[in-house]
Amino acid sequence: MFGGGGVTNFGLSIIWVLVFTPCSYVCWFRSIYKAFKSDSSFNFMLFFFVFMAQVGISIIQSLGIPGWGVCGWLATISFFSYNIVIALIMLIPTIMFTAVASLSFIALTKIHNFYRGSGGSMSKAQEEWVTGTWKNPHVQAAAQQAAAGPMQDQFSSPQYNENQM
Repeated sequence: MFGGGGVTNFGLSIIWVLVFTPCSYVCWFRSIYKAFKSDSSFNFMLFFFVFMAQVGISIIQSLGIPGWGVCGWLATISFFSYNIVIALIMLIPTIMFTAVASLSFIALTKIHNFYRGSGGSMSKAQEEWVTGTWKNPHVQAAAQQAAAGPMQDQFSSPQYNENQM
Protein backbone atom coordinates (compact mmCIF):
# COMPACT_ATOMS: atom_id res chain seq x y z
CA MET A 1 0.00 0.00 0.00
CA PHE A 2 1.24 3.53 0.69
CA GLY A 3 4.89 3.91 1.56
CA GLY A 4 5.79 0.27 1.03
CA GLY A 5 3.83 -0.98 4.06
CA GLY A 6 2.17 -3.72 2.09
CA VAL A 7 -1.25 -5.23 2.34
CA THR A 8 -0.28 -7.12 5.51
CA ASN A 9 -0.26 -4.00 7.68
CA PHE A 10 -3.56 -2.81 6.24
CA GLY A 11 -5.15 -6.25 6.68
CA LEU A 12 -3.92 -6.53 10.25
CA SER A 13 -5.26 -3.07 11.07
CA ILE A 14 -8.70 -4.06 9.75
CA ILE A 15 -8.59 -7.26 11.84
CA TRP A 16 -7.66 -5.20 14.94
CA VAL A 17 -10.72 -2.99 14.42
CA LEU A 18 -13.13 -5.83 13.68
CA VAL A 19 -12.01 -8.07 16.53
CA PHE A 20 -11.16 -5.70 19.35
CA THR A 21 -14.16 -3.37 19.10
CA PRO A 22 -16.79 -5.99 20.03
CA CYS A 23 -14.34 -7.73 22.38
CA SER A 24 -13.92 -4.56 24.41
CA TYR A 25 -17.65 -4.46 25.08
CA VAL A 26 -17.95 -8.14 25.93
CA CYS A 27 -14.70 -8.52 27.86
CA TRP A 28 -14.29 -5.40 29.95
CA PHE A 29 -17.28 -3.06 29.65
CA ARG A 30 -19.80 -5.65 30.86
CA SER A 31 -17.58 -6.81 33.70
CA ILE A 32 -16.99 -3.28 35.02
CA TYR A 33 -20.69 -2.49 34.70
CA LYS A 34 -21.58 -5.63 36.71
CA ALA A 35 -18.85 -4.84 39.23
CA PHE A 36 -20.16 -1.35 39.94
CA LYS A 37 -23.80 -2.45 39.83
CA SER A 38 -23.49 -5.33 42.29
CA ASP A 39 -20.23 -4.39 44.08
CA SER A 40 -18.76 -7.68 42.91
CA SER A 41 -15.07 -8.27 43.65
CA PHE A 42 -14.96 -11.10 41.14
CA ASN A 43 -16.18 -8.83 38.33
CA PHE A 44 -13.63 -6.20 39.37
CA MET A 45 -10.87 -8.82 39.13
CA LEU A 46 -12.15 -9.93 35.73
CA PHE A 47 -12.13 -6.32 34.59
CA PHE A 48 -8.59 -5.73 35.90
CA PHE A 49 -7.27 -8.83 34.14
CA VAL A 50 -8.86 -8.02 30.77
CA PHE A 51 -8.23 -4.27 30.92
CA MET A 52 -4.56 -4.79 31.80
CA ALA A 53 -4.29 -6.86 28.62
CA GLN A 54 -5.93 -4.02 26.69
CA VAL A 55 -3.50 -1.49 28.20
CA GLY A 56 -0.65 -3.77 27.09
CA ILE A 57 -2.07 -3.93 23.57
CA SER A 58 -2.47 -0.13 23.55
CA ILE A 59 1.18 0.26 24.53
CA ILE A 60 2.22 -2.10 21.72
CA GLN A 61 0.10 -0.06 19.31
CA SER A 62 1.63 3.21 20.47
CA LEU A 63 5.12 1.74 20.07
CA GLY A 64 4.30 0.77 16.49
CA ILE A 65 6.40 -2.33 15.93
CA PRO A 66 6.79 -2.57 12.13
CA GLY A 67 4.84 -5.44 10.56
CA TRP A 68 2.26 -5.69 13.36
CA GLY A 69 -0.42 -3.62 11.64
CA VAL A 70 -0.10 -0.49 13.77
CA CYS A 71 1.29 3.01 13.20
CA GLY A 72 3.16 3.82 16.37
CA TRP A 73 6.24 5.84 17.17
CA LEU A 74 8.79 3.37 15.77
CA ALA A 75 7.01 3.00 12.43
CA THR A 76 6.29 6.73 12.15
CA ILE A 77 9.84 7.84 12.95
CA SER A 78 11.25 5.33 10.46
CA PHE A 79 8.88 6.67 7.78
CA PHE A 80 10.18 10.24 8.09
CA SER A 81 13.30 9.19 6.18
CA TYR A 82 11.17 7.49 3.50
CA ASN A 83 8.22 9.82 2.87
CA ILE A 84 7.46 12.88 5.00
CA VAL A 85 3.81 13.27 3.91
CA ILE A 86 2.94 9.68 4.82
CA ALA A 87 4.87 9.99 8.08
CA LEU A 88 2.83 13.07 8.98
CA ILE A 89 -0.38 11.17 8.23
CA MET A 90 0.90 8.27 10.36
CA LEU A 91 1.57 10.72 13.16
CA ILE A 92 -2.18 11.21 13.74
CA PRO A 93 -2.95 7.57 14.73
CA THR A 94 0.36 7.44 16.59
CA ILE A 95 -0.72 10.31 18.81
CA MET A 96 -4.16 8.70 19.19
CA PHE A 97 -2.68 5.32 20.20
CA THR A 98 -0.47 7.10 22.73
CA ALA A 99 -3.47 8.98 24.12
CA VAL A 100 -5.49 5.75 24.37
CA ALA A 101 -2.66 3.97 26.18
CA SER A 102 -2.19 6.88 28.60
CA LEU A 103 -5.88 7.39 29.30
CA SER A 104 -6.46 3.63 29.69
CA PHE A 105 -3.68 3.47 32.26
CA ILE A 106 -5.15 6.46 34.12
CA ALA A 107 -8.62 4.88 34.08
CA LEU A 108 -7.21 1.57 35.31
CA THR A 109 -5.43 3.24 38.23
CA LYS A 110 -8.51 5.30 39.18
CA ILE A 111 -10.77 2.24 39.16
CA HIS A 112 -8.17 0.26 41.11
CA ASN A 113 -7.93 3.03 43.71
CA PHE A 114 -11.74 3.12 43.98
CA TYR A 115 -11.86 -0.67 44.34
CA ARG A 116 -9.15 -0.78 47.01
CA GLY A 117 -10.74 2.17 48.82
CA SER A 118 -14.05 0.31 49.05
CA GLY A 119 -12.40 -2.63 50.83
CA GLY A 120 -11.95 -4.91 47.84
CA SER A 121 -9.16 -7.45 47.69
CA MET A 122 -8.09 -10.60 45.90
CA SER A 123 -9.16 -12.77 48.84
CA LYS A 124 -12.63 -11.17 48.76
CA ALA A 125 -12.88 -11.99 45.04
CA GLN A 126 -11.82 -15.59 45.68
CA GLU A 127 -14.34 -15.93 48.50
CA GLU A 128 -17.05 -14.46 46.30
CA TRP A 129 -16.21 -16.91 43.56
CA VAL A 130 -16.29 -19.91 45.87
CA THR A 131 -19.48 -19.02 47.70
CA GLY A 132 -21.39 -16.86 45.26
CA THR A 133 -21.34 -18.99 42.16
CA TRP A 134 -22.98 -22.08 43.59
CA LYS A 135 -25.61 -20.06 45.48
CA ASN A 136 -26.84 -18.45 42.28
CA PRO A 137 -30.20 -20.10 41.37
CA HIS A 138 -29.49 -19.94 37.63
CA VAL A 139 -26.18 -21.75 38.08
CA GLN A 140 -27.83 -24.36 40.33
CA ALA A 141 -30.59 -25.01 37.77
CA ALA A 142 -28.06 -25.36 34.96
CA ALA A 143 -25.97 -27.78 37.04
CA GLN A 144 -29.04 -29.87 37.89
CA GLN A 145 -30.07 -30.04 34.23
CA ALA A 146 -26.55 -30.98 33.18
CA ALA A 147 -26.43 -33.77 35.76
CA ALA A 148 -29.98 -35.00 35.19
CA GLY A 149 -29.88 -34.97 31.38
CA PRO A 150 -27.70 -38.08 30.83
CA MET A 151 -29.46 -39.94 33.64
CA GLN A 152 -32.93 -39.29 32.18
CA ASP A 153 -31.81 -40.48 28.76
CA GLN A 154 -30.44 -43.66 30.26
CA PHE A 155 -33.60 -44.53 32.22
CA SER A 156 -36.19 -43.39 29.69
CA SER A 157 -35.08 -45.67 26.87
CA PRO A 158 -35.60 -49.39 27.38
CA GLN A 159 -32.45 -51.45 27.78
CA TYR A 160 -32.37 -54.93 26.21
CA ASN A 161 -29.83 -57.61 26.59
CA GLU A 162 -28.75 -59.61 23.58
CA ASN A 163 -30.62 -62.66 24.93
CA GLN A 164 -33.93 -60.78 24.96
CA MET A 165 -33.76 -59.77 21.29
